[in-house]
Amino acid sequence: MNHSAALQDFVERHRRLFVLTGAGISTDSGIPGYRDEQGRWQRSAPMTISAFMSGHAARQRYWARSMVGWPVAVGAHPNISHRVVARLGDAGRVSALVTQNVDGLHQQAGSRDVVELHGSIRQVVCLSCATRYPRVGLQHWLWQHNPDFRDMTALPAADGDAHLESPLFDNFAVPVCERCEGVLKPDVVFFGESVPRERVDTGRAALANSDAVLVVGSSLTVFSGYRFCLWANELGLPIAALNLGTTRADPLLTLKVSAPIGPTLSALATGIGLAAD
Repeated sequence: MNHSAALQDFVERHRRLFVLTGAGISTDSGIPGYRDEQGRWQRSAPMTISAFMSGHAARQRYWARSMVGWPVAVGAHPNISHRVVARLGDAGRVSALVTQNVDGLHQQAGSRDVVELHGSIRQVVCLSCATRYPRVGLQHWLWQHNPDFRDMTALPAADGDAHLESPLFDNFAVPVCERCEGVLKPDVVFFGESVPRERVDTGRAALANSDAVLVVGSSLTVFSGYRFCLWANELGLPIAALNLGTTRADPLLTLKVSAPIGPTLSALATGIGLAAD
C-alpha cells in the first residue's frame, strides 16, 4: 500500500481525528520551519524567554529582526494542507485541531476552534500589566522609529523572525507599553516558557472524544506537542504522523508517512471525496 492509500485508509477507519500540526504544514506558505529532517536546528536557534528577558540589548536584537521578518509571516496565505484540514473539520472528521504554529493560517483557511498552543504572532502583550496590542500597529511604530532598518532585507526565519545581524542593533528603538512602560513581548510561547494550562487542558479533554491522532508537519521534539501523543498512547488511540523526517513519537506510531505534506493531503482529500480548493 502506498503512502497516500495508507493515510486514506487510516482516516477512513477513524472518523474523529485529533489533529496536531507543526511548522511543516506552513512551509509551503513560505514560512520556514525550525528544524531539518533529522530534527536539528536550521541555522540559529530561536529566541528563548531567558534571553529575551536578559536585558535591553537582547530585546533590541529581537525586535529589529522581527521588524524585518514579521511581514513575511503575516503576509503568508494558507496552502493546500491548511485547506484540507479545514475541509476535514467541515465534514465532521476532526474532534480537535491543536497547532504548535503561531501564524494563524488554519483560521484563515476556515478551521474553527483552533487551539493555538504557542499563541499568535498577531498580538503583543505587556509583561507588567497584561495589556494587549495588535502586532500590525506595533509594526507601524517600529517603522516610524527605526528608519535605518526600513530597507533591510534578510532570509526569513520561523515565526516572523529573520536571519539578520547588524551593528545597528545598538541603536534600535524598542517599543514599550503605552499604559505602564512595561516590557512588550509577542503573545507567543518562547522556548523555555510553559504553555498556558487551559490550552493544554482543552487539548487533553478532546482526546477522550477522538478515535485517533493525526500529526501533520511536526518532529514533536518540543514536549508541548509530544505529550499529546503520550496521552493518546495511554488511551490506546492509534497515532499516524505525516512528516518529512523523524519524529520524537516514532516508536508510538501506528502509521508513519514520510512524504511531502501538501501533495499527500491533496491526494487524501481527493480519495475521500473532499474538495480542498
